[in-house]
Amino acid sequence: MKLSKIAMLAAIACASYTSSMTASGNDTIELVSHCAAACDCGEPVCGCEVVAGCDPCGDACDSGCGDAGCCDVGCDSGCCDSGCGLGGGLGSLLGDCCLGEQWSLFGEHCGWSAGGWVQMGYHDRALPIFNDRPDEYNLHQAWLYAEKAIDTSCGFDIGGRIDYVYGIDAQNTQAFGTGNRGWDNDWDNGGANGYGHAIPQLYFEAGYGDLSVKVGHFYTIIGWEVVTAPDNFFYSHAYTMNYSEPFTHTGALATYNVNDNVTAYGGYTLGWDSGFDDNGDSFLGGLSVALSDDLTLTYATTFGRFGDAPLGNPEQGYMHSIVADVTLTDRLQYIFQSDVLDTENAAGTTVRETFGINQYLIYALNDCWAAGGRFEWYNNEGIFGAPGNDSDIYALTMGLNYKPHANVVVRPEIRWDWDDDQVAGLESGDDQTTFGIDTIFLF
Repeated sequence: MKLSKIAMLAAIACASYTSSMTASGNDTIELVSHCAAACDCGEPVCGCEVVAGCDPCGDACDSGCGDAGCCDVGCDSGCCDSGCGLGGGLGSLLGDCCLGEQWSLFGEHCGWSAGGWVQMGYHDRALPIFNDRPDEYNLHQAWLYAEKAIDTSCGFDIGGRIDYVYGIDAQNTQAFGTGNRGWDNDWDNGGANGYGHAIPQLYFEAGYGDLSVKVGHFYTIIGWEVVTAPDNFFYSHAYTMNYSEPFTHTGALATYNVNDNVTAYGGYTLGWDSGFDDNGDSFLGGLSVALSDDLTLTYATTFGRFGDAPLGNPEQGYMHSIVADVTLTDRLQYIFQSDVLDTENAAGTTVRETFGINQYLIYALNDCWAAGGRFEWYNNEGIFGAPGNDSDIYALTMGLNYKPHANVVVRPEIRWDWDDDQVAGLESGDDQTTFGIDTIFLF
């Protein structure tokens, strides 16, 4: 890529994230952090106690109140030094960090909330997963949602959610598991790898006490990465997430909070990535256990008949994902994920057999900056190459998250892919280096 093009992209990113933001709203991926960066004058936050002799609305930060044990104070007090709160060390060298208040375009009315985001990005090489339109500044996701989250603390409650997305990511979250039979799979313009529309979620939810049930079309509980851009650390995606995990299901899923540390899931779905027509019969469920304050282990599985499309064969089998989320320090988060998929057709011939290991390490420099790395080993049969041949693919991604405001995230990254069998469709054959950067505006 020419230097002038890099300069142009930098200018676009700068112009986008310096836009004025003045309102509060959608949640993004949560980085490891001490306390919220806002509090009213004289009031402690996050359970922090004000230490005698430290004025949280005076010169607390300038006097190093974080070291003295005082609570973090926010931007309203005029105290935005990154050395107070999740700062110090390398984070303090990055300057002041003052995210401001996250705003919402629609707000909340009668229990219903609405919002969304716009994600735009550029990558200089094509990847066989999601980012497959290289050397263009793409609209990935223009997302809108409306939701009534249930609250069962006082007994029975009902709610639901609907999501709509337009962009080049829409084709990856349509109900493509049913081919062109209906729902949103044919809502495309621009052909393959082009723009499209999708309604990836449309469900009703009811709950009582510790039990809730959603019925309709909803995202999978499998894996750590998701389709929704604000909920991922990286701009690009893992092979495992794209080729070995479902994106959406249609059916019913129950969630039961056994106690404060254990949550159980179980339900029936119409296969993988299906719309509101029969494409299979499968179980979806799992267990999430907080083994300690710093370690959560989640096992999620689906097995049965996954459907006929898009592979063109009746496919049935088993897959699971195991995710360990570890808080190593107040700043450092480690995620280990292992996926297994084994399916066959009606004749008993292998359709897909894959095994993947993903590891993530995310370090929060302060509330505005975070650095992360992801390494993936993906062994697969039935995904790339001739039937019966397996291949190993490796991918290393290094990236940053920069939040100039609570409603804006900029995610530059550099990624290296190796494919010894040259079957994955990388532009450079058996290895490839890809630069990418995107910006997410939440509203």
